[in-house]
Order: sequence, then C-alpha cells, then structure tokens
Amino acid sequence: MITKDSTIGFIGLGAMGQLMARRLLNSGFKLIAYDHTSRKTAALAAHGAISAPTLRQLAQKSAVVISCLPNDDAVLSVYQGPEGVLACANRGSIVIEMSTISPDTSRKLHRMGREHGIEVLDVAISGSTPAAEQGTLTLLAGGDANVFDVCQPIFSAVAKQYFHMGPSGSGTTMKLVVNALLGLNMQAIAEAVAFGEKAGLNRELLLEVLAKTAVVPAAHQNKLIRAERDDYSPQFPLKLMNKDFGLILDKAAELGVPMPATAAAFQINAARTAVNGDEDFSSVINEMEHLARVLRNPQPAGELPSLKRQSAR
Repeated sequence: MITKDSTIGFIGLGAMGQLMARRLLNSGFKLIAYDHTSRKTAALAAHGAISAPTLRQLAQKSAVVISCLPNDDAVLSVYQGPEGVLACANRGSIVIEMSTISPDTSRKLHRMGREHGIEVLDVAISGSTPAAEQGTLTLLAGGDANVFDVCQPIFSAVAKQYFHMGPSGSGTTMKLVVNALLGLNMQAIAEAVAFGEKAGLNRELLLEVLAKTAVVPAAHQNKLIRAERDDYSPQFPLKLMNKDFGLILDKAAELGVPMPATAAAFQINAARTAVNGDEDFSSVINEMEHLARVLRNPQPAGELPSLKRQSAR
C-alpha cells in the first residue's frame, strides 16, 4: 500500500508538474525530483524535495515514479534504455505517467513495464495551472484497476476527482476526447466574439456577459474575463493545445473517424502557434479578431463603430 512514508519520484517540473509536486510535498509525501533543468529541481528542493542527479538514482529510490512531460518523445526518452526508469526501477514499483501522449505510447509503456515487473498507469490530467495549484484537477486513468486503487492516496493529494477508464491507454484516450472539446469550444467562442465585435458590440461588455451565459463552459469563463484585459499569459500553452490537436486528428484518421470541425480549429490554432505558441490557448480569440479586422476600441453603447483599425497582433 502507498502511504506517506512511500517515496515518490517526480520527473518533469514544468508548469503543471511543479505545482503537483508541491501539493504532494505539502500532503506529507517524501519526494525525490528530476528535471533536465537543474534550477527547477533546486526550487522544489527549497520546499523539501530531494534532488536526483540522474534518472537511475530517482528510479532506484522510488516506490512510485510520476512523470509529467511535454510529448511522446520526451516520455520515451525517460523510460527507455539502460539508464531509463524501467531498467533501473525496482520490481514491484509503480509508474504513474501523466503526460498527454498517444494512447499507443501509453500501451507501449505498459507492456515494457510488465517486462520489468513494473505496473504502469496512464493517468492523464484535465485542468490547467490554477486547478493544479488548488488540487482540483480531474484525473483520467488507464491500466490495472487494483493498481489504480492502491494509488488513490496520491491522486487525492492533487485532484478533486479521479476516474479509472479501463485498460492501458484508456486514460490518454479519454484525455484526447476531453481536449477535442476544450479546443473546439474555444475556437467556437473565438469566432462568436469576433462576430459580436464586428457587429458593433462593446468588447468588454460582450466578453463579460458571454462569460455569464449557460452556453460557455466553466472551463472557459475565466478565459473570457482574462481576454477583457488581453491577458493571454499561459495557463495551458497554445503549443500544447496544438500538439494535442495533432494527436487527436492522427488517431481519428487511424480509426476512420471524421472530425471536420476539429480539423478546422486545428488550422487556426496552428496559425496562432506560429505567432506565439507560448501564449494561452485562448489567444485564438485574438487571432479571430485579427482575421475579422475588428475594431479594438469600440464606441460607447448606442454608437455603431466604423471599422478603422485592425486588432493588435
């Protein structure tokens, strides 16, 4: 059983990883951390973590290894090879792989883990940095149900709710389903905002009221509030949404599932990523304003604006 005395190895201290790692520390878990950027591990060490100089040392000292990495290649580079986690971890260890990757990669890791006597769960994350900081994430897991049950003390430290979706690959598959809606809804909102502005609505009032309507999901309401201030600082970076769109469409093509609206949203997302992929994915609002050539300083209510100026890009 996993207890507060179990040592957790945490790999990948990006925006989400560092916040989840801190919550584990604050919950009383022993944590050993690794990141290719040493200043990130040093920052976490200031909160009580132990810094691991190599993956080998982290794997050997951990009962559970958690990873939160940007893409499939990064995940495979951590787990494969003679110095990778699977070769160096103790038999009976558990891996909780939390990156948004292809379900095929998740299943590959599961098979590789079994060969080394290690159980691998794919536990995808739904939620952005504020939810990670507050411990209100939703977790979507694939893999052995008994192993999932054993890991619940860890899940409860970082998430509000967590679901076992089925065998290996089910967690990352569900994450792609969730992110298809996440990105597609944001594109629909961006188009509607640009349409409303072009029709003469006051931008600030438009965004404020739209955020309070039932048609805007809770996950996007704060995005509209931040867009009022042109605040597209990353909570979920555009480049990661772009990567996820690619995973979704690749899998859809493999399965023969038509996703025409998602494909169209991907094109706008890709265009904006070329401008600044480090912005929040909600910056497609700014992209659609630019394409529609809307006025960014509307006249007071009752005066129909003349379209004189493009939005700033």
